[in-house]
Amino acid sequence: MKRAIALLALVLGVGAATAAAAFLGAAGPSTAGASSHREAPLIADDPSADNTDVYAFVSPDKPDTVTIIANYIPFEDPAGGPNYYRFDPSVLYELHVDNNGDARDDVTYQFRFKTTVGNPDTFLYNTGPVTSPTDPDLNVKQTFTVTRVARGSRTVMVSDRPVPPANIGPRSNPTYDAVQGVVDLAGGRKVFAGPRDDPFFVDLGSIFDLLGLRPFNMAHLIPLATEAGQDGVLNYNTHTIAIQVPKTDLLRSPAANGTVGIYASASRPKISILRGDGTIDRNGPFVQVSRLGNPLVNEVIIPIGKKDLWNASEPRNDSDFLARYTSPEVPGLVNLLYPVLPDAPTTDRADLVAVLLTGIPGVNFTGDRKADLLRLNTAIPPTATPNPLGALAGDFQGFPNGRRLVDDVTDIEVRALACGYGPILAAALGLCDLTPNNTLGDGVDVNENNFLTQFPYVAAPNRGYEHTGHR
Repeated sequence: MKRAIALLALVLGVGAATAAAAFLGAAGPSTAGASSHREAPLIADDPSADNTDVYAFVSPDKPDTVTIIANYIPFEDPAGGPNYYRFDPSVLYELHVDNNGDARDDVTYQFRFKTTVGNPDTFLYNTGPVTSPTDPDLNVKQTFTVTRVARGSRTVMVSDRPVPPANIGPRSNPTYDAVQGVVDLAGGRKVFAGPRDDPFFVDLGSIFDLLGLRPFNMAHLIPLATEAGQDGVLNYNTHTIAIQVPKTDLLRSPAANGTVGIYASASRPKISILRGDGTIDRNGPFVQVSRLGNPLVNEVIIPIGKKDLWNASEPRNDSDFLARYTSPEVPGLVNLLYPVLPDAPTTDRADLVAVLLTGIPGVNFTGDRKADLLRLNTAIPPTATPNPLGALAGDFQGFPNGRRLVDDVTDIEVRALACGYGPILAAALGLCDLTPNNTLGDGVDVNENNFLTQFPYVAAPNRGYEHTGHR
């Protein structure tokens, strides 16, 4: 590492300390990452509890409801058998909702899982073609239970419903119903838990190569030929938990509309004991090991030394990390590595505090309490033609007001960090707008698979037979 930093200092013509900051800040110890994939040292070693992405939006086909989606387990190779990826029964997966601006849970949805093995004397995940989650030829099955917690009361919404199987190949899965596993409940409510195509899209290979953006390669201090972006999450799967509920389930009664703050988490029992027979005993209270509200925050805002602490902390304590928002590292690196661009401010970034910690006044402001939550103004109706740049393009139904599957959060946040909010949002909210910073992007603007038009909206999982995870 020291040789790499010294070489970078020589190439950049800067001191070793600056080069070290560029090297460590841009590359990091775990260079595979996405919205929040492998973003912290501890969670990088615990993929089944790694919360990778959170989405929250007014449902486009049912605008009186809100859909919340959280994904776990990054970079699932669809061909990863015979022990295909699955939820961990020892993990408590949760979706949290704050509806009064105090950054404390008012409504929580808890997902728990069970795993059963039909025949332990075979190595096979399935012993024949699988046509449904309850098919007898599916040897390894999972079920899930969802509990709603609100105002001290617990209500089991659904119990022991089957999780869809892995999508293995044409012999194992002659058909794969894209909406299998969706559970319809009373009042238009729906829940889902199972494998899906990873809906995030981002050029990981270039971004973690010293913050490179392929369409802007020639502007980089270490130039390469300009080219189109390449999706680093292309053809990989993830595991999704999702709910769709009436707005009134989330809001303070009797309000029919309002702004809520949302985040997802994963927690593990505090004590884990490895037994000599290959089993594990887990005891004690749950401890949060992963959380996510706004995308990319723990990845590029929080420094390495505090990433695990951030994952374990509660959003209501995010003032402890305020300096990382007001004086973020990324703008300084962009200024250094893209000298042809106008310098973005590196201190006093009240704009980032508004976008990420309090909500934007007039859009999704929830009060002065600073907390990293995905804030959704449920009064803004869905648009028939969503713009992937969301609020930057004047589409205030999109990120950073909630987050839709189509929202290009990488481009949005790169521009925000570089102080290039674009003329529409800048004029509306008085934010900074540097040109050409307001055109920055990684060149990956859409997911490789079409999203569904109905819940759970995320595309069905990629199939292992084609071995697409390596393409």
